[in-house]
Amino acid sequence: MEIIGILIGLIVLIVLVVVHELAHAWVAIKNGVVIKEFGIGLPPQAWKKKLKNGVLLTLNWLPVGGFVRMKGEYDAADKKGDYGAASFWQKTRILLAGVAANWLFAALIFTILALVGLPKILPNQFEFTGDSTEITKPVVLTSLTKDYPAEKAGLKAGDSIIRFAGADVATTDNLMKLISENKNKQVPVVYSRDGTESSLNVTLGETLSGGTLGAGLGQSVLTKSTWSAPIVGVVVTAQFTVETLNGLGSLVSNLFTGMFQQLNPDKNVRDQASANLQKAGDSVAGPIGILGTIFPAASSAGLPSLLFLTAIISLTLAVMNILPIPALDGGRWLTMALFKVSKKSLTYEREEKIQAIGFYILMGLIILVTITDVAKIF
Repeated sequence: MEIIGILIGLIVLIVLVVVHELAHAWVAIKNGVVIKEFGIGLPPQAWKKKLKNGVLLTLNWLPVGGFVRMKGEYDAADKKGDYGAASFWQKTRILLAGVAANWLFAALIFTILALVGLPKILPNQFEFTGDSTEITKPVVLTSLTKDYPAEKAGLKAGDSIIRFAGADVATTDNLMKLISENKNKQVPVVYSRDGTESSLNVTLGETLSGGTLGAGLGQSVLTKSTWSAPIVGVVVTAQFTVETLNGLGSLVSNLFTGMFQQLNPDKNVRDQASANLQKAGDSVAGPIGILGTIFPAASSAGLPSLLFLTAIISLTLAVMNILPIPALDGGRWLTMALFKVSKKSLTYEREEKIQAIGFYILMGLIILVTITDVAKIF
């Protein structure tokens, strides 16, 4: 199942990158810029085909991204069809097209989920009054502790608990109360797995703090809409955009505060710094974490969870790409804008140096996050 989850993750990430790069290419062509190559995956090259419009379409062996190669892809280029020869506003549209595409793709997925059941994650998550119905899903075992009652009895993560000790289970609090009332007893449990109801007996432990059941509990609430689904999709995307920016701000704050406070002679301050760094590490996931852990878990949870994760990653790509880091779309636009305002010439050499610095910063962050991912696994 993990291998299937990883493959699904790779496909989703490739689709999201292709959506991003396709938007760049489409807007560039609309604004008179020549596209030399559209690559799916990263080199080395596995297959190529020259399209009728002159674009070289390539499939590459590293399935972790994609790219668009434009003619004269630097600001100082001035020949017809060059990216650099386009006007400031044309280049702005080209650079920000990928961000817009990923944001709109996330809004589309949230709209679809609003029609079939959108997970309610945010405490103030938008609902259209009069056209929203809340659906509370059954209590689910999110995790099991090895050699504890739930695992010993044969229950598995993902099982829905329907009845416990002869009583219907409505909420997690309800189940916790039933567990507490039946400590050190053998109780019948009716559960659902893959749509099939079954029953078994569980011998509970003595104390709740010792893990009477030995399972993590979860319960999701979905909201369904009809005609207002597109409105819900767009507004919820905007809400998650704000949350993503806030989370990014907290991450950067915890990271830099933790690094500088590690130099403080006060042990209490250094301990707080370690906690901040731990919090920063726990809140991020790179390619290994996404493909090796997050996607397999979402895939096993079902299509709605997979779609929700896809929307969140698409939105995150949009937010990350608009950041003012030179190697990213937002950074390239900011560099171009600053040189335009200062009326200085953005030469090929200057642009190369700026982009190289941004690229090294970006690669450093990716390596750091990857190391963190590996540490979490092992």
